[in-house]
Amino acid sequence: MAVIEQVIAREILDSRGNPTVEVEVCLEDGTIATAAVPSGASTGMFEAVELRDGDKSRYLGKGVLKAIDNVNAKIGPALIGYDATEQVAIDNLMLKLDGTDNKSNLGANAILGVSMAVARAAAESLDLPLFAYLGGFNAKELPVPMMNILNGGAHADNNVDIQEFMIMPVGAESFAEALRSCAEVYHTLKSVLHSKGLSTAVGDEGGFAPNLASNEEALEVICEAIKAAGYEPGKDFKLALDSASSEFYEDGKYNLAGEGKVKTAAEMVDFYEYLVGKYPIVSIEDGLAEEDWEGWKVLTDRLGDRVQLVGDDLFVTNTKRLARGIELGVGNSILVKVNQIGTLTEAFDAMELAKRAGYTCVVSHRSGETEDTFIADIAVAVNAGQIKTGAPARSERVAKYNQLLRIEEML
Repeated sequence: MAVIEQVIAREILDSRGNPTVEVEVCLEDGTIATAAVPSGASTGMFEAVELRDGDKSRYLGKGVLKAIDNVNAKIGPALIGYDATEQVAIDNLMLKLDGTDNKSNLGANAILGVSMAVARAAAESLDLPLFAYLGGFNAKELPVPMMNILNGGAHADNNVDIQEFMIMPVGAESFAEALRSCAEVYHTLKSVLHSKGLSTAVGDEGGFAPNLASNEEALEVICEAIKAAGYEPGKDFKLALDSASSEFYEDGKYNLAGEGKVKTAAEMVDFYEYLVGKYPIVSIEDGLAEEDWEGWKVLTDRLGDRVQLVGDDLFVTNTKRLARGIELGVGNSILVKVNQIGTLTEAFDAMELAKRAGYTCVVSHRSGETEDTFIADIAVAVNAGQIKTGAPARSERVAKYNQLLRIEEML
């Protein structure tokens, strides 16, 4: 039995230099496994609560010592003697210890760190790859990367409103080939931007963050880079957007400050329909704001049969929010960020509900990441088919891609 002997938490730094939680789980058989928790920049208002200290004298108030203490003093002692393979029971115990709907007592960052570390310890104790432990013998599909190569919004210090412009190498025959082709387009995009006198500084997720005349110009330069790299837009590569619209939703309107335009929900839908008609866009994430259910319904009715409409802030990996969306016929895909909900069990429940309703799943990183590669294994474990984990730059992003290369070798 993989009996839990000790649970230890520590404060480490994420890719933005902010503190986050790392948890180490020790088993009686000598297994030691760690997991680190990511953190978002554009966070949905319905996400589980990430517990921060608020002490301005440490890390400008962003310390996580309260969450660390909750693991070391409350969660850890309660788990000693449990079998690490009892994931659902352990996650449910932590939910009971917390006692709130949004994990504001112990903190989602404390609970998730333990949830992930327990799963990794169980896998290592059984001498199984993490993806195989989580997904069983049916875990066999490598995801198509949705690679964010141009950043805007809350992920970059530029004038581009849409937060992420992504490429999807749908023509690749293997993950290794997909990764190679994406990297080639990424480097070619740098040359294209440089030739136009545009900035090649990168945003939080490794994508370039130039100032552009419009959001559409981002699609133009990406298509130019795809062609210059020797590929064909629409055949070898499809495009995807993450608008993160809640970030520029003000008083019931959408303020595209970079373009100096304010649009209604209907005008935003018109805008997306125009872009989809002109460019090979197959996925739009958070096209409208998290509380604009009426607008989302219009968007889904207009584009849902042609485009993957992904709910991130809309669904926040939460079965209650997702169930409402399914009932209203809103969206057709869910973005899965484990730290939005706080336990592996709840994240897997959300993915199961999505698949039963015919919704696709996209496993995703956060803008504040660590070197932890857990989400790569999740993507394969559930045969998600798609993963978002940034550009082929910045080691906290590349770590996930490299883990997927290793998994492909195993399979």
